[in-house]
Amino acid sequence: MARAAVLLRAVNVGGRRLTMDVFKGALADLGLPNAQTVVATGNAVVAAEASPELEVRLEAGLAEKLGGPVEVFVRSGAQLAQIVAANPFADFAARDPSHMVAMVLRGEADPDLVEALRSRIVGPEQVAAGPGCLFVTYPDDIGHSKLTGVVIERTLKLRGTVRNWNTLRKLAEVAAED
Repeated sequence: MARAAVLLRAVNVGGRRLTMDVFKGALADLGLPNAQTVVATGNAVVAAEASPELEVRLEAGLAEKLGGPVEVFVRSGAQLAQIVAANPFADFAARDPSHMVAMVLRGEADPDLVEALRSRIVGPEQVAAGPGCLFVTYPDDIGHSKLTGVVIERTLKLRGTVRNWNTLRKLAEVAAED
């Protein structure tokens, strides 16, 4: 059975709270019973084929169930495995996985815009495009970095959702197909 990871954008930030029980219940109501939440930050793995249509269906259904707009990013186990394998900062991720992130993007990053993003970096952060994602290292501190999600999205002209390396690897592990 195919498995897909469901990643919600901007939950449990800025006063917007979503318990994982409510998330699992909403997924079940949308025809995805037995969803397994992964790390309480808006992640679940469901028995379904990953597709843009599933993203659209979940966004509409979750918005109705949760009372407001919800951005959903769906990736297959194979897509997550590709992201893990493509990490150009593997040594950094092994040393400091909580300061390594992957931003799952709604599309592929344009190489010229990635280069434009690099030119905007004023700290020690590094970025690299990957398969449907952007890898980012934050050697000093994510919370005080000038390289924010907003800066990344505006520069790349793509929406995304960020997961730290530990969370992304756990999602890939749970979503791996049997």
